[in-house]
Amino acid sequence: MAGVFIADPSLLSPLPPLPSARRSFSLPERNLRLYRNPWLLPASSPCVPPCSCAAGTLDPEPSEEIDNTSLSTRIEGGKDRRRAVRIAWEKLVRWSRSWRSKAKTDVLERTKKVAVLGGGSFGTAMAAHVASRKAGMEVSMLLRDSDVCRAINETHFNFKYFPEHRLPENIMATTSAKDALLGADFCLHAVPVQFSSSFLQGISQHVDPNLPFISLSKGLELNTLRTMSQIIPCALRNPRQPFVVLSGPSFAIELMGKMPTAMVVASKDKKLARSAQQLLASPNLRISSSRDVTGVEIAGALKNVLAIASGIVEGMNLGNNCMAALVAQGCSEIRWLATKMGAKPTTLTGLSGSGDIMLTCFVNLSRNRTVGVRLGSGEKLDDILGSMNQVAEGVSTAGAVIALAEKYHVKMPVLTAVARIIDNELTPRKAVLELMSLPQVEEV
Repeated sequence: MAGVFIADPSLLSPLPPLPSARRSFSLPERNLRLYRNPWLLPASSPCVPPCSCAAGTLDPEPSEEIDNTSLSTRIEGGKDRRRAVRIAWEKLVRWSRSWRSKAKTDVLERTKKVAVLGGGSFGTAMAAHVASRKAGMEVSMLLRDSDVCRAINETHFNFKYFPEHRLPENIMATTSAKDALLGADFCLHAVPVQFSSSFLQGISQHVDPNLPFISLSKGLELNTLRTMSQIIPCALRNPRQPFVVLSGPSFAIELMGKMPTAMVVASKDKKLARSAQQLLASPNLRISSSRDVTGVEIAGALKNVLAIASGIVEGMNLGNNCMAALVAQGCSEIRWLATKMGAKPTTLTGLSGSGDIMLTCFVNLSRNRTVGVRLGSGEKLDDILGSMNQVAEGVSTAGAVIALAEKYHVKMPVLTAVARIIDNELTPRKAVLELMSLPQVEEV
């Protein structure tokens, strides 16, 4: 018996003709098609599924078929995509190997001595990193503290900052600038910005005029608003002193642990930037290069002030929404000022910009963020600074940032609020209320 078809007239409209390639089909295929098109089944059939028209789930194209061919096509398509991903990755690996095989290492090979000025946490970590690059290279650290100096030479530990990390044996510490700098091929400058000018003036007679300086210090000189690229040549009385700035998201403790890190070196001298790359790059430290010295330095200085702001939000328990909004606004303010000073916008979205900002604003290891957290919790700035054994550059940089903003006619509400809190002219809670009361403006 052919069976009684469903009597709904809307379902009795003729089906479109099937493609010629599919006019004949086997019994299993026919059954599958009948199941996908229930109006072709007898009403008395026990296989009729509940009508789902009202629920809107009925296949809107009754002529569409799902058969073994389309299933196999999807499987083959998945295989093709996986194959394409694998090939793309293999090409990337081959390109990387080829690039590494062609990369020059002559700078590292001919470097016999590197001087490191300053024995703080980051200076010590970079000294250890460079020393581990080549066992036959001498790394000479110039320190003020004779006890730390003696401990490094006798026990190979900087007990003040890294009591659990043994330093390479080719690191030697000294309190003599002459001994540290004599015969050096490179100099890593890790003295805090506010002390750098007087410090360099005191050792200038021992500095070779052709000695490349790689600055690790981030910040702005409070009274002069100068960056390290301006401070170093001026203090050494040599406007042609070779200069490179190193910046990017990097905590000293993770460098000591040889954890994967990426940073950027910037110099107006492209050849010098490449030399610094060869000296510093390693399997656990990627070094990109740039010619935008201004962008790298300004981003590195201002992110410390923004980190204090993010810490204040954390200390006041204002929530994640507030944190994201504040950091986004702060990033815009940094971009506004830096580009007015000649920085490239792409620099501010790279390692020395967004990368360093994310690390400093969101991770508890940040000194500047810690200052902000304690300020937001109600502690006094003097008490906070008195309890710290490291310098939080953002505290002194905040005032310089506002002076720069006035000079370049840039409005910076978040960073200005930080400066006022540090100067004890505004409480954190009132600063938040004032920021939230600013006019609603178009985002730029």
